[in-house]
Amino acid sequence: MGDHSIVEEKGDESESMNPSSSTALDIYPLSCYYFGSKDSVSLNTETLADRLLRLKANYDAYGMRSCVAAVIVVELFKHPHLLLLQVQNSIYRLPGGRVRRGESDTDCLKRKLSSKLSAGEDGRGPEWEVGECLGMWWRPDFESLLYPYLPPNIKRPKECTKLYLVKLPPSRRFIVPKNFRLLAIPLCQLHENDETYGPIISGVPQLLSKYSFNFIEP
Repeated sequence: MGDHSIVEEKGDESESMNPSSSTALDIYPLSCYYFGSKDSVSLNTETLADRLLRLKANYDAYGMRSCVAAVIVVELFKHPHLLLLQVQNSIYRLPGGRVRRGESDTDCLKRKLSSKLSAGEDGRGPEWEVGECLGMWWRPDFESLLYPYLPPNIKRPKECTKLYLVKLPPSRRFIVPKNFRLLAIPLCQLHENDETYGPIISGVPQLLSKYSFNFIEP
């Protein structure tokens, strides 16, 4: 949430616990951005069991599935908020998707953000600025569980999802399909709220804890 505890031990001269040594992240107010809608897109209605069967078939054909997701932060009420897509008023997702064969993570994420959050297929607007990889989640087997580490006995994981920080410019148009909602959720609401948002999204505040947030006035 931008508050960093300072732990001092006698005789320790390290600056690693000092907030001033954190990486500063500039974020802009939610009011700087325009939000609109476009035509609905078709949704995948397969069950979890069907999805895992498809994952197995794709793994047999192409190997491990690679996905990317965007961590996009804005300011509201002097608190960092994470932008999330909500599908059918129930499921929360980070913007992103599957990496195509031969495609880089960065190119994939820019393509997904342009198609899901921009006005048209041409992705009108400023170039998406994809930053560092914040974390990785692994699916070690054909099951629903994901882990923020690769178990030591797993040599051939079935899926890997990488979370990348995406920095916003001072202004941008967000245009999303009508059957999606783009929401700004405060980090304090996400933290350890696995039941509502799932393990990946609820773990984002911890991934961002190394940053000090610089709220930019418009």
